[in-house]
Amino acid sequence: MFEAAEHDGQTAQRAGIPHSAGGDALTAQQLADAAQDIYMPVSAEGGRLLYNLVRATRPSHVVEFGTSYGISALHLAAAVRDNGVGHVITTEMSRSKAAAARRTFAATGLDDVITLLEGDALRTLAELDTRIGFLFLDGWKDLCLPVLRLLEPHLAPGTLVVADDVELPGLAPYLDHVRDTANGYHSVTFPVDDGLEISCRL
Repeated sequence: MFEAAEHDGQTAQRAGIPHSAGGDALTAQQLADAAQDIYMPVSAEGGRLLYNLVRATRPSHVVEFGTSYGISALHLAAAVRDNGVGHVITTEMSRSKAAAARRTFAATGLDDVITLLEGDALRTLAELDTRIGFLFLDGWKDLCLPVLRLLEPHLAPGTLVVADDVELPGLAPYLDHVRDTANGYHSVTFPVDDGLEISCRL
């Protein structure tokens, strides 16, 4: 999957597919449709870091914004499985990507610890009624802050919130939010590929 992702990442650059849904660009749904054949995964090192963080914190509920083909969800779910406790709730707007991810989850035997919510995450996650022990944000970058604000009432003190691709400009409002301790986070940037922002809910 990582080899396919590397090839598709080059294809996405040549095609000019953007990494955000804001401005006067495409809507989130239009972007999802345009990128339905493109892998947009966390890096291999980033995936290992996610696995370690979930193993260490042993959350009962892990939530992911942005599944794509499910590479990061596999790392999260493997950690949950190895912990012997927990469940992963992940989201995907693209119908074809969601179907492919479900097939992968079943093929790896991790489908019983993953729930995939298909559709607009701002709607599907609005119905969530559980404490979140770990949150990973890797969907369209300008939607990461709205998703975080939506889920903040479900974050207990000590919850880790991780966002991918800190170098992408669309993530700037999110980074401004979590890097300001007045907003209730202590944040550090971890230098993996495009960078992971790891924030602890205070």
